[in-house]
Amino acid sequence: MNERILEISGGRISDFLGHRDENLKKIRSLFPKIKIVSRGNILKLYGEEAGLDELETKLGVMLDFLNRYNSLTPETVEKIILSDTDEFQRFISDDEIITYGVGGRIIKPRTPNQLKIVQSVRDNDMVFVTGPAGTGKTYISVALAVRALKNKEVKRIILTRPAVEAGEHLGFLPGDMKEKLDPYMQPLYDALFDMIPGSKLQDYMENNVIQIAPLAFMRGRTLDHAFVILDEAQNTTRSQMKMFLTRMGENAKFIITGDPSQTDLIKGQKSGLKEALELLDGIEGVDIIRLSDRDVVRHPLVKKIIDVYKKVEDGD
Repeated sequence: MNERILEISGGRISDFLGHRDENLKKIRSLFPKIKIVSRGNILKLYGEEAGLDELETKLGVMLDFLNRYNSLTPETVEKIILSDTDEFQRFISDDEIITYGVGGRIIKPRTPNQLKIVQSVRDNDMVFVTGPAGTGKTYISVALAVRALKNKEVKRIILTRPAVEAGEHLGFLPGDMKEKLDPYMQPLYDALFDMIPGSKLQDYMENNVIQIAPLAFMRGRTLDHAFVILDEAQNTTRSQMKMFLTRMGENAKFIITGDPSQTDLIKGQKSGLKEALELLDGIEGVDIIRLSDRDVVRHPLVKKIIDVYKKVEDGD
């Protein structure tokens, strides 16, 4: 049996191991063939040469991450171990802050695939972002829109969703149409409130610099000098998706987000998102970024819930 010794200096061993050694437990669970012994600020690794090489490399990436962000969680440990090492190392070394939110909050990609969204929007005018709940599709997209507005790259932000009822009935909600729709559009408001002070956001909305509206309100418009986000796009029909995509005007950026596996359309009706992904793949100026459960950045239980439902849906 081969041995490797890793010294963690600078008083960071407790941060590296995690609360109640949760990070260490995660590492052990994902490298079951490697024996890991913790003594003071030393980690001793015992196992086959190939496994030790891989683990030593991954531990180095974890240390880089900890030194850069002053944080290391079991979820990050798992992402590092399951991700391509070179890709994650590039992610750590890329100081890609998207914008600063309310109270100076730093808003930046939290996974390599989220970084791909940032890079893709820089290089393409239309980007599709797909993936399960909790992967930051909407949040990163809104952050990019806010940055473009702050940098005067666009004159307005337009956020839209198809008003498809997810097992609920808008008609039974109290109030006028806006009051009925506002709760449905709340995730978009939530992201904006994180990034723009309330008074400034209200001013933007009153002056139509930032517009939030159901997809049906896009018909007949030409969206010039705008950063436009279509959220929950899996709930569009073919005609709705075609209508939206052809709204693109001069100096416009479009991001279309959605989870193709979670449509609320009538049974048998094909999702406009699924069809668009098939038809537009490979067209110059259009890019597709596919997130996975490895990109989930919500509570750790979210990933576990997604995994359980995926097994059921796959017939396991």
